[in-house]
Amino acid sequence: MKAIQVKQPGGPEVLQLVDLPIPQPKANEAVVKIAASGVNFIDVYQREGRYKVALPFVLGQEAAGTVTSVGSDVKSLKTGDRVAWSSILGAYAEYAAVPAERLVAVPQDVSDQQAASAMLQGMTAHYLIYDTFPLKGGQTALVHAAAGGVGLLLVQMAHNLGARVIATVSTDEKAKLAREAGADEVILYTQADFEAETRRLTGGHGVDVVYDSVGKTTFEKGLNVLRPRGMMVLFGGSSGAVPPFDLIQLSQKGSLYITRPTLGHYTATTEELRARSTAVFTMIAEGKLKLRIEHKYPLADAATAHRDLEARKTTGKLLLIP
Repeated sequence: MKAIQVKQPGGPEVLQLVDLPIPQPKANEAVVKIAASGVNFIDVYQREGRYKVALPFVLGQEAAGTVTSVGSDVKSLKTGDRVAWSSILGAYAEYAAVPAERLVAVPQDVSDQQAASAMLQGMTAHYLIYDTFPLKGGQTALVHAAAGGVGLLLVQMAHNLGARVIATVSTDEKAKLAREAGADEVILYTQADFEAETRRLTGGHGVDVVYDSVGKTTFEKGLNVLRPRGMMVLFGGSSGAVPPFDLIQLSQKGSLYITRPTLGHYTATTEELRARSTAVFTMIAEGKLKLRIEHKYPLADAATAHRDLEARKTTGKLLLIP
């Protein structure tokens, strides 16, 4: 089979198309013929070595496809089942062996490409909105990178709950997408200071929560726009890692809360994983959550997909098609 392997950390050029044996399932695994793989910022962090992974490895943490074989202990799946997964390495490939307990069934009215687009980013948006800071109608959320993959889903989910959404984006095109997703206010951070604008839009009161996947360039100002006892939810670092800071600032700025969550801890059990994925798939099937699949790349063009993602040229979801 074809797969994209990383043999040493570095830029997109280290992504190599290689031939590997089709995996055989261990007793607790199923082998899946992959129909589509998601491209995510965590893939960039692992490729760069920011997140350490034993070398060499096949990149990719999200995919959907069809079961081709199952291990001797697997009773919940059979050949021909449509499944999806996230947070398991090896998705940039034609086949993958995945622990059966980490696979979720894909409903008939959700396509493989939708499932591959929704697992990591959809469940991330879901836990951020429903669990990390359980957003309620009438509250105000600031969503950074609101036209990105997670951003567009966060905006839609927050809007559906009746919350006020202030979105930050870099271009007019992205502003249009954020508004279409349900953002009440959109700040072009390339043209205006988002801190000053957010203070203005909230009458100086501040927002209840900041959902920040950008990190280094937005973090400090994000703290400044929170209301007293508001929460900073830092769930990514597309602009780089946040520098160390003294926690006394949290008390000085209003007894703020801060958290750095990851999807793995919000899908730690099979039950929670399947409940969360079912909730996201149901939103998609009912038309309450619209996925923007912006670009599909052949598997061999994984490096191009990474370059486009890192250049902030993209909106919505990027997929690799084996």
